[in-house]
Amino acid sequence: MNANVRRVLRGARDGVVLATTVLASCSWFTDFKQQPKIDPWETSADTIAFRGNPQGSVPITGSVAPGFEFDRLPTPQNVSAMANIPNPTPADSASVNRGRINYQINCAVCHGPLGAGNGTATKYGMPGLNIGTGSNAANTLTDGYIFGMIRNGRGLMPSYNRIEEADRWDIVNYLRSIQGKGTIAADTSHGRPGETGAFVPGATRMGPTRPAPYFHSGLAAPVQPEAGPKTPPDTIKKPEHQP
Repeated sequence: MNANVRRVLRGARDGVVLATTVLASCSWFTDFKQQPKIDPWETSADTIAFRGNPQGSVPITGSVAPGFEFDRLPTPQNVSAMANIPNPTPADSASVNRGRINYQINCAVCHGPLGAGNGTATKYGMPGLNIGTGSNAANTLTDGYIFGMIRNGRGLMPSYNRIEEADRWDIVNYLRSIQGKGTIAADTSHGRPGETGAFVPGATRMGPTRPAPYFHSGLAAPVQPEAGPKTPPDTIKKPEHQP
């Protein structure tokens, strides 16, 4: 075999090895087990925060103000319709602390740390609205009405429906504390821009990060199959076995 033939065969052999290696490294043959998709509560990139419940969805905890019962338009009539909704969250220290975190992030910029209507936004043309001690919000507005204001917005206030329902009740409880209505002293501590940890809200309490509270283990027992018809006895005589 001359040198040219050996060179051609060696090149063909190297080509087969290279093609085999490339094909083996590809993820083409996955039986559709690996598809480009976003799983539930997954983000499209590591720099994007976890998404909340989609608008109009029903959380596993239920809702005291579902969209089919209470309209979401920011009108006084729609907000007033929620005035009689009772506050389901006890105003304990844990709830007030969660409310403080959310209030200082979302509300203090306009209403001020103590709700006196002197937030930073008022320096740039936003009218100040006092919701603190002695205000109309403290003396006449119910917890349900304030909840509805956070949910729908009204007037100059936009909707803060992105704040989860449980967190809205925490904000109401915290607001009562800075109004002097509760038994817990007002605390306006908050983080500086960029600070995380104890200064930001924790994980969602509405999504599939825990078992649904309405799951009843007694209903999950496996159902026993019904007994089928009995097999008739074998009446055919079999020859005796001879040793």
